[in-house]
Amino acid sequence: MALHIVLVEPEIPPNTGNIARTAAATDSVLHLVKPLGFSLDEKSLRRAGLDYWPYVKLEVHESLDDFMNKYGDRRLWLATTKGGRYYTDAKFQDEDMILFGRETAGLPRDFIAEHNETAIRIPMSADTRLRSFNLSNSANIILFEALRQLGFPGLE
Repeated sequence: MALHIVLVEPEIPPNTGNIARTAAATDSVLHLVKPLGFSLDEKSLRRAGLDYWPYVKLEVHESLDDFMNKYGDRRLWLATTKGGRYYTDAKFQDEDMILFGRETAGLPRDFIAEHNETAIRIPMSADTRLRSFNLSNSANIILFEALRQLGFPGLE
């Protein structure tokens, strides 16, 4: 049993590092969709102190199209400020894919439009100066709701 966290074109290494640690600690699978805003080579990861990367179930995809060609038949949940319903209204299942977009732009608008029925959001202040939550915080909030719904499988 596993949930999948999909980061589409992540830009900020510490966000991805925090999410990778969460993925390792929860036995979730982390997918990174290129282009990435950083290097995944061993030297870069070691320099950043990310010594837990060997424990991350990681898949790297060349593009969103490549990811969709491989996993497009799975249930996708799109985490976006443009989501029509709260993440707590989603009924998560084993092997669900939870997608998050770039820190500066989110997921592509046309992609959200294609999958609007599974676009979810985290409620927050209506103050327009606040665009969204931090990516790693958002991933943790939604992942742990999904894990809670599934009874925290394999976790103690």
